[in-house]
Amino acid sequence: MCVVESEAGPEPGVSFSELDDAKVNRFQMKVMFVSGMGFFTDAYDLFVIGVVVAILTTKWHLSTDQVSLLSSATLGAAAFGALVFGRIADILGRKRIYGYEVLILAAGAIGSAFAPSLAWLVAFRIVVGIGIGGDYPVSATIMSEYSGKGSRGRMVSLVFAMQAAGLVVGPLIAVILLAAGVSHDLVWRLLLGLGAIPSLSVYYLRRQIHETPRFAMAGGATDEARAAIAHATGKAAPSPGPVRESVARHSQTTMEGFRTLFTNRRLLMWLIGGAGAWFLLDFSYYGNTIASPEIIKLISSHASLIHSTLITLLIFVLAAVPGYALAILLIDRMGRRSIQCLGFTVMAATFAVIGLVPGATASVAPFVILFGISYFFTEFGPNTTTFVYPAEMFPVEVRTSGHGICAAAGKLGGFIGVYLFPQLLSAGGIRRAEDVATIVAILGLALTVMLLPETKGKSLEELTDEGMGRAPVLAPKPA
Repeated sequence: MCVVESEAGPEPGVSFSELDDAKVNRFQMKVMFVSGMGFFTDAYDLFVIGVVVAILTTKWHLSTDQVSLLSSATLGAAAFGALVFGRIADILGRKRIYGYEVLILAAGAIGSAFAPSLAWLVAFRIVVGIGIGGDYPVSATIMSEYSGKGSRGRMVSLVFAMQAAGLVVGPLIAVILLAAGVSHDLVWRLLLGLGAIPSLSVYYLRRQIHETPRFAMAGGATDEARAAIAHATGKAAPSPGPVRESVARHSQTTMEGFRTLFTNRRLLMWLIGGAGAWFLLDFSYYGNTIASPEIIKLISSHASLIHSTLITLLIFVLAAVPGYALAILLIDRMGRRSIQCLGFTVMAATFAVIGLVPGATASVAPFVILFGISYFFTEFGPNTTTFVYPAEMFPVEVRTSGHGICAAAGKLGGFIGVYLFPQLLSAGGIRRAEDVATIVAILGLALTVMLLPETKGKSLEELTDEGMGRAPVLAPKPA
């Protein structure tokens, strides 16, 4: 006897145990790459705006409020995109809508490059944000539902870690263009327009991914589920040519999925923990990151735009990238909860030192060291785990909806952080801003300890039973 591997209930001859026990293979790596390229683009588009704002503040004579609006508009729109795409993917399926979110993103990036005024630029950045938000729940859930239980954290983290490349490539391109003497007016337009290229490059590949076996099974498409498991475990070769649309559907209204999440006490606690921790993380993470050129400028008032961008790039390369790498290596060993608690703890400590010790902001060197440590433990910590958690905690019928809510909360936190950080820097300087970030990190640690489970080593079906508060359904192993 064994635990049946279908969240939709027992189904003769169909088991997820083979998929749960599968080693990482070529098919899963392809899914990871195709999904991860979206996050490369997401990071590039979200963080390159810091350099763009630094250019346009002088060129367009932007006020502090206008800087805040331009910096944060994409994040506010991303919250909307995550909610909408997350719910649609639970009703129509992951595959049916996969790829369209990157088309929205690309359209917004191209429009941003040709924006004639601040109002048009903000409008196109909102379009970019809708596409970015839509990518979060769908990409995370597709990777999660195709992964084995022993490697699921690593694979979903790899998808998210493509963000590290976007963090580095954006400032690197900016430095190259600025050092080459390209006019600032052309630089900011090129930086924004280039974000369309990686999005468009993976659209076709995303349309070729089969519906996930778990959604297909729950949506009544048993044959599709079997075929998807065969592809994911390497027992069947990828189908040549276009992949036909799935027939799997969940007969649920828009509100039914939300009721499932809000009326089940344990799922609600997990939702509050996941959404709350992501909100708090993104408040400080995006606030600090997008405002980093301005922060460097406050510490070193004579630093040029190239100089401040190079310092930001150095922090990303030496701190953020290794943090992502260590999270990928250890997440399935240490567990999500331990890594998230450690990350929030070190973030709070480093932010507190920056805020409370005057010498920490007296020159660039001590600040960069402390800021770099906080960055390392943000990536080897809640920036990775808040993305992984929602792709695991919720039942298949509401998995992308739950992830969409958590991602939307994160982007809303990022929106508020990015909007407020310039105000905090203007009113009280770096120390005031980092004092606020300290409190936020402590609250994130508290939510993690009180509300979030440990998900490592458990199948998605085991987590569903735990979340729904029911005993596992028993069924004989298929022959």
